[in-house]
Amino acid sequence: MSRPLWVVDLLKKIYPKRFLVAKATKIPAIGRLLDHWLFNGDGLIFLPQDQTARTVSVNQSIERPGEMVLPSRVVEHFVEQASVHWIMDFCLCRAAEECEDYPIDLGCLFLGEAALGINPELGRRVTKQAALEHVQRCREAGLVHFVGRNKLDTVWLGIGPGHKLLTVCSCCPCCCLWGVLPHVTPRISNKIQRMPGVTVAVSDRCVGCGTCIEEDVCFMNAIRLEEGQAVIDDTCKGCGRCVDICPQGAIELSIGDEQFVDDAIAHIDSLVELT
Repeated sequence: MSRPLWVVDLLKKIYPKRFLVAKATKIPAIGRLLDHWLFNGDGLIFLPQDQTARTVSVNQSIERPGEMVLPSRVVEHFVEQASVHWIMDFCLCRAAEECEDYPIDLGCLFLGEAALGINPELGRRVTKQAALEHVQRCREAGLVHFVGRNKLDTVWLGIGPGHKLLTVCSCCPCCCLWGVLPHVTPRISNKIQRMPGVTVAVSDRCVGCGTCIEEDVCFMNAIRLEEGQAVIDDTCKGCGRCVDICPQGAIELSIGDEQFVDDAIAHIDSLVELT
């Protein structure tokens, strides 16, 4: 049964407390309970922004844009595949935080038959073309996609089954739910992965300015300064925010080859049924 609007209003009020809930997942009993209730069967992938294409390549020179690997193709694949496309009229995270830096009206895109059960007061069913235009606007606004199966959405929206719903969330660095990732138990955070084949590395152009370690840059707090240079650890999800924010262009993101895009699609395909 789809959720009434009062449930959404309640979620907005308690959303600022999300970090307390996240830390509680490290208590074994609570972590197991929340994992089963909200994240069981999940598999989500962060996608680097296409605007970092100057550093996203297929082992080719950046002068050859035709050889670029565009992570947005993962989203476009599922938009083309799905029979149902449904757009939220707002982003719950940004609305709850009253975000002033990114558009609140650019909400999640939900794909698959389960989306038909969403309360129609929260958004609308759209055409395939409108869905493609929506995700393009999200990217142009500087938002980062993550895509995959997310049980949390079936719970708060009151819909199902989970394998008939694919979430395409467009996240900002300041309000996104997934800012809790450094605080949750690994059994939950490991379900949100970097795109296969993505490598993020610091070059010798780094001057240790510290821009990349500022608040609201890295979702995972995966960057630190050591001996005057940025260091990225293995918890990095490969979203590419640090690449875009670095004033020296010292952080580089690369994708090994086109096969890794296909690998991402295959992984998500194994979790959901959209047709």
